[in-house]
Amino acid sequence: MNKGRIYLSSPHMGGKEQEYVREAFDTNWVAPLGPNVTGFENDLETYLGEASRVAALSSGTAALHLALILCGVERGDEVICQSFTFSASANPIVYQGATPVFVDSEEETWNMSPTHLETAIKDRISKGKKPKAIIAVHLYGMPFKANEIRELSNKYDIPLIEDAAESLGSSYKGQKCGTFGDLAILSFNGNKIITTSGGGALVSKNIEYKEKAIFLSTQARDKAPHYQHSEIGYNYRLSNICAGIGRGQMEVLSERVTLRRAMHEFYTEIFRNTPGVEVFSEPNSDYFSNHWLSCIRIDPEKAKFTSEEMRLALESENIESRPLWKPMHLQPVFKSAPYYGQNIAEKLFYHGLCLPSGSNIEPAEKERIISAVAQFL
Repeated sequence: MNKGRIYLSSPHMGGKEQEYVREAFDTNWVAPLGPNVTGFENDLETYLGEASRVAALSSGTAALHLALILCGVERGDEVICQSFTFSASANPIVYQGATPVFVDSEEETWNMSPTHLETAIKDRISKGKKPKAIIAVHLYGMPFKANEIRELSNKYDIPLIEDAAESLGSSYKGQKCGTFGDLAILSFNGNKIITTSGGGALVSKNIEYKEKAIFLSTQARDKAPHYQHSEIGYNYRLSNICAGIGRGQMEVLSERVTLRRAMHEFYTEIFRNTPGVEVFSEPNSDYFSNHWLSCIRIDPEKAKFTSEEMRLALESENIESRPLWKPMHLQPVFKSAPYYGQNIAEKLFYHGLCLPSGSNIEPAEKERIISAVAQFL
């Protein structure tokens, strides 16, 4: 029997996307501007609330790059970044010629530790290198300790850039992720909870940041009848076609969050009585995760197996799973960057696993996952 691949997180269309895309074709709005771009930005601003202003861009990485520019990050500066994350959180720091300073996670949310963050800030200041920004990530949809991180940002007067690439639909104490930072970024890559095929957004309460981001993302063209440029610009604006997909996806966002959270409950039930296996869950009622990816942490001594053994067992059944992010301070490309912590992120990487979490996983596929896990255990 040929068993189709069960993917970690595949795109899930709602049905209305083609209507917006067709309208773009019918009206010949295929450029990186148009009604869908404006409409998508308005949809996101309405959803996020908190007087949010949104600039739709070509990727979350582009949004983070522009956020650093708006924070004044330049060559020779330092930027604090969560170590336990995808490389796109850190790469734009290097685009600017700056140095990333990596900070370890804490156990409850797997996100940036406020304790190690303050240690890093104090130490960098003592060395005459006050960081120009802090990049904190809501990992796998789990909100970071927003109040504590925000307080440190305010205390030391360092802008907070909120990497909410994985957390659209999550909230902390009732406030939506993407609204805590001086600037925030979203991602609509194909594997995210909603997608525009490829795309992202910059979020801020400051309308001037939005306008500046749009200016920079469209090659920084000055107001003149000819092409004139007084600043370096970028080709980072989202296309009207991709924004049309996003408009259709926004109509089903709440449903997608519900389905992802149901996958988390699915795994909670599977591993309820399995010694040494912990399903990554909210620490308390202050946190509401979209559970973009459902993850487990395995204690090999108690479980009598490793995360890699489980990954290989699932792979043998054509079921995709993946280790947790390899921390940035362990990446060869960042081997010389400063790091502050106690190796919590490192332990998570060695013992964690991401499981199939898509909102489009069918009942028969769930049965295959149940069977594969049961057979392995």
